[in-house]
Amino acid sequence: MRHPFLPALAAAAALTACSASTSATAQAPAPKSRTLVVTGQGEASAAPDLLTLTIGVETQADTATNALRQNNTQMQATIDRLKKSGVADKDMQTSNLSVNPRYNYEENRSSPRIIGYSATNMLTVKLRDIAAAGALIDQAVSDGANNLGGVSFGFADDKPLTVQARKNAVEDAKEKAAALAAAAGVTLGPILQIQDGYVSGPPMPYMDSRVMAMEAKGAPIAAGESTMSASVTLIYEIR
Repeated sequence: MRHPFLPALAAAAALTACSASTSATAQAPAPKSRTLVVTGQGEASAAPDLLTLTIGVETQADTATNALRQNNTQMQATIDRLKKSGVADKDMQTSNLSVNPRYNYEENRSSPRIIGYSATNMLTVKLRDIAAAGALIDQAVSDGANNLGGVSFGFADDKPLTVQARKNAVEDAKEKAAALAAAAGVTLGPILQIQDGYVSGPPMPYMDSRVMAMEAKGAPIAAGESTMSASVTLIYEIR
């Protein structure tokens, strides 16, 4: 005898099998794209319009008070000279102020005797008129500054050079990608991802013997060119 529910059960089983097949097809992972990753570097240079220097005063006296008092007098004269020459308050910042004892180690190295004190006051200064920097440094030294830490060149606004450096980095990455794809026998597809890398400017202040050798006509300053650097990473699909 044929069971009355068999046709219905068969239909339900068929629907279940069809649904499972559709689900398995929908969940199947898509094949992964092959990619090429390249990093490009770019630079952009121009004549700097900003000079940063570290200038200061170092004094010595028999007491800490006298050393600091003398230092204050000479540093104030230096600051006044800078202001008189057109340096704005915002372009001057104290970077170090210290008072330390001086010891005589020759008599007793394990327990040296204090023979006086030294005071140091360093000032970081931004000069926006590079052509006048040499004469200004010479004048500051004449007014009491006797310690020059170094100079560096940069830009009041480095955004235009940074943009150009990034563009050059992208072009460099594209050229690398094209060369690698040709060598590997593959075809470049669309760019899947762009990653911005580092951006660096001119180096920090450094000791410069040309500036340390100050002359009556002013310290010789050679600005040359300063460079902004950037890197960019591109990820291509390859076929």
